[in-house]
Amino acid sequence: QVHLVESGGGLVQAGGSLRLSCTTSEGTFSSYAAGWFRQAPGKERESVAVINRSGVATYYTDSVKGRFTISRDNAKNTVYLQMNSLKPKDTAVYYCAASTYLGTPSSPNQYDYWGQGTQVTVSS
Repeated sequence: QVHLVESGGGLVQAGGSLRLSCTTSEGTFSSYAAGWFRQAPGKERESVAVINRSGVATYYTDSVKGRFTISRDNAKNTVYLQMNSLKPKDTAVYYCAASTYLGTPSSPNQYDYWGQGTQVTVSS
């Protein structure tokens, strides 16, 4: 069992930045691919960014490419999502998740463990 805890969400104006963190105190986070997903009211959960176990491979959904950066520090059991140039359409609850799949799995169905989520609100 892996318990994930997200932090760093909040309210920011359009064009601003936030940095989300996801950490676990159980096991070794480096044994899992990690992903950030988001879900806006009335919409399905979608993948935002994914990073493989070692941190050398990443995936981004088209709408965040060039603005968001996913990274990880396996020594600290932590995965980050740096979000720059935020837009109102980025408003959602952001979830961290861990997957036993190799590579950069991008479907929510490929993930085994989920955090509780952190709210990100971008005002115009």
